Amino acid sequence: MKKTFLTATAALMATAMISGSVMAADYTVGICNFVDDASLNQIVANIESRLAEISEEKGVEIEIAYDNCMADAAVMDQIITQFMADKVDVMVGVATPVAMAMQAKTEDEKIPVVFSAVSDPVGAQLVESNEAPGSNLTGTSDYLDTAAIMNLILAANPDAKKIGLLYDLGQDSSTGAIEAAKAYCDENGLEYVEKTGTTTDEVLMAAQSLVSEKVDAVFTPTDNTIMTAELTIYETFLEANIPHYTGADSFALNGAFVGYGVDYANLGVETANIIAEILLEGADPAATPVKTFDNGIATVNTETCEAIGYDLAAVKEAFAPLCTQVNEIVTAESFDDLAE
Repeated sequence: MKKTFLTATAALMATAMISGSVMAADYTVGICNFVDDASLNQIVANIESRLAEISEEKGVEIEIAYDNCMADAAVMDQIITQFMADKVDVMVGVATPVAMAMQAKTEDEKIPVVFSAVSDPVGAQLVESNEAPGSNLTGTSDYLDTAAIMNLILAANPDAKKIGLLYDLGQDSSTGAIEAAKAYCDENGLEYVEKTGTTTDEVLMAAQSLVSEKVDAVFTPTDNTIMTAELTIYETFLEANIPHYTGADSFALNGAFVGYGVDYANLGVETANIIAEILLEGADPAATPVKTFDNGIATVNTETCEAIGYDLAAVKEAFAPLCTQVNEIVTAESFDDLAE
């Protein structure tokens, strides 16, 4: 478990070192990430950086205990149990499965939990409503407007007739979005083909099967299993000239044609702001609304766009009326790689 100590000022740290004392944190925040992928890692990095800013602004010390369960339920349980034993002041669950596990273990203990990147907090029964959560949990949602992505598919290719739906059946974040995609297809006279996978190998086989089915485009919601596999599968779609439309910019970073959704860096910042409200202002999670966002940002992978034979200028022109912003990106493993 990685621990980070966010200090108020360098002077306070120097004083503690000179006196030989160990500076005790005013607050401890335990963060558990669900899996190692670009979007979720971006959230964690921005939670940490924003809390560091708040520590400096408010003159407090916040210790962060961070761990990643790598989608292992047993490890997740151990991490949460350790957070409870350490008596953290706030737990942070990044992605729906972690938030649900934290809810199950902390509701009776009344430990505040702040979640991030939960697509459907109400559907996952984490909160009674986004406006009034009603329990010890609140946080930020990366709710996906599925119809908006499907509109992008038809804007880029009005002749599309068959849509592939690629997702993990076990991902709660995918359930509502996939049902919405099916309804959209039915309403618009589109055929759809479902393929699922729970491991990278299974996802690769599912992608190959969609190619064999000759789909015109593939849709994936904010599904962490597919996100983890994107670097493995994107060339399969490139070789078949099939655009992959997805629910986060991190997919586009890892080779998908389009990622559409929220700004995950901002999601991390707003998650940290909620944590600070609970720690420093005594905010009650039960009465703190879940933060939602305008998810009208489309991120186009320019390398993929060229590889599948699409004209970037034409794509951006077609997308412009349907998005608040159209960004460009190239293929890389992480956002940090783009800055190097």
